[in-house]
Amino acid sequence: MDRARRAHGTRRPRSVLALLTAALLAVPGITALSSAARAADADVSRNGGFESGLAGWTCTAGTTVNSPVHSGTSALQATPAGSDNAQCAQTVTVQPDSQYTLSGHVRGSYVYLGANGTGTTDVSTWTQSAPDWQKLSTTFRTGATTTKVTIYTHGWYGTGAYYADDISLIGPGGSGTGQPPAPPAGLRTTTVTSSSVGLSWSAVTGATGYSVYRDGTRVQTVTGTSATVSGLAAATAYGFQVTANNDAGESARSAVVTATTGPGGGGGSPDLPAHALVGYVHASFANGSGYTRLADVPDSWDVIDLAFGEPTSVTSGDIRFDRCPVTECPNVESDADFKAAIKAKQAAGKKVLISIGGQNGQVQLTTTAARDAFVTSVSKIIDTYGLDGLDIDFEGHSLSLNTGDTDFRNPTTPVIVNLISALKTLKARYGTKFVLTMAPETFFVQNGYQFYGSGKWGGQDPRCGAYLPVIHALRDDLTLLHVQDYNSGPIMGLDNQYHSMGGADFHIAMTDMLLTGFPVAGDAGNVFPPLRPDQVAIGMPASTNAGNGYVSPGEVTKTLDCLTKRTNCGSYATHGTWPALRGLMTWSVNWDRFANWEFQKSFDAYFG
Repeated sequence: MDRARRAHGTRRPRSVLALLTAALLAVPGITALSSAARAADADVSRNGGFESGLAGWTCTAGTTVNSPVHSGTSALQATPAGSDNAQCAQTVTVQPDSQYTLSGHVRGSYVYLGANGTGTTDVSTWTQSAPDWQKLSTTFRTGATTTKVTIYTHGWYGTGAYYADDISLIGPGGSGTGQPPAPPAGLRTTTVTSSSVGLSWSAVTGATGYSVYRDGTRVQTVTGTSATVSGLAAATAYGFQVTANNDAGESARSAVVTATTGPGGGGGSPDLPAHALVGYVHASFANGSGYTRLADVPDSWDVIDLAFGEPTSVTSGDIRFDRCPVTECPNVESDADFKAAIKAKQAAGKKVLISIGGQNGQVQLTTTAARDAFVTSVSKIIDTYGLDGLDIDFEGHSLSLNTGDTDFRNPTTPVIVNLISALKTLKARYGTKFVLTMAPETFFVQNGYQFYGSGKWGGQDPRCGAYLPVIHALRDDLTLLHVQDYNSGPIMGLDNQYHSMGGADFHIAMTDMLLTGFPVAGDAGNVFPPLRPDQVAIGMPASTNAGNGYVSPGEVTKTLDCLTKRTNCGSYATHGTWPALRGLMTWSVNWDRFANWEFQKSFDAYFG
């Protein structure tokens, strides 16, 4: 929250040996022999038409689309970024000392098709520009001991989306485990809760692992014959499928099993109205908007965040909450009146929280000592003022991921691990009615769809997606996540298009990502699960003075219509309808008052 406000290949000439070979093959007997030798040739690639999504492929940034396609109903769409060429690859089983032909159809600029690990000379072919489908083809011979080859397609850095379809590798099939296993049978549900579904199925002969799909998207990979899919919305129907995997690839998907989660309520949303309005009150500064006494905050505001508690130093973990001095806020109330106003708000059913961080309050819990100081000092603030809970508004360089920390489910970076531990301790100390909210910026959450930390090869901003492990670890304790959909650069949505601030489209795309879930850094096997809709509020600036990305009341209405009713959506197609979406958050109550309560009026007019 703002207090101030290519490498290209060359074609080689045919060798004399190649010409002699061609002449020999013209002899009838030799031709017959060649045909017999090639009788066992087959397409040894898997899912080359992408009809089963990305099954069998590992992609740094890719998805499947229904248009344009070369044949069938699906094709690959992948979008390179500044430090990623959007490669999709698969490793296939081949025969040693054998001839293979790799081909595929592509569209776009600078699209490549190639093979690595051939044991002889690795090959690639490319097109500089293919406005319509163009076939690429190349050949290679495997080495004397080669049994595995990796085939791939990719684009070029920052040149826009490319498409690929009908990729094939024709040659002798590999021996041994050359066939993927059969699809699993007996898929059934076990324990179903308001936010999770348990699944089990029969073992498949020859399988080394299984992949679980939710509504067509792979969400888990397991080695056993059971799994629990969590992070689901309450009272919502989902379709599940399972595939079996081995060294040769992935099976077809099982039959669909549908399960409906239980009703919501309770966990994560203590005593909040069905639709809530969240706002920050400038409790420790004025910020040009003027000081607003807590007692003067209208009843429309259901969650009030006191901004801000800040550390004594960046790494101390020692948080202090200093109320606005009279010199800056002449109309500031006394401590006694401030505490009385908190009690009055609570008696009216409102929640009052201390918000930690903000633009100036960098917090880095680099040590366990800092973690413990954080717990002690935050507890003291909560107890002193009788507050309902805590809002984490870590910005700037508070959270980043160490090099090599690539699994959001199992973080290793101290500032991440210590924050998770501190928040779990506070939640345990105050019990189930403790309200825990978070207000990250888009860079730390949705940007994780493209980039996570410094990346597999380094060079990226280590803060990319750094909130994801914290949100995931606390998802069962989290009351509300309200990402700041403002002061943001363009962010890629699930449609693989960039979305920018200033209209309903941005809020719709960013919120859809939270409620649908998304693969982290484009890894289809590493999916950040969706949050429940009652855990999500949309963060917006209250006025043009409050921050970049202000939208008019009409755009607010479009956003809510699309997400809760699937009407008035514009060009972005959401992946669901969420009438239980919790509501809106704004920076700030003070700036809304400055703008004649426009934001509050928009919320009241929509939800009543």
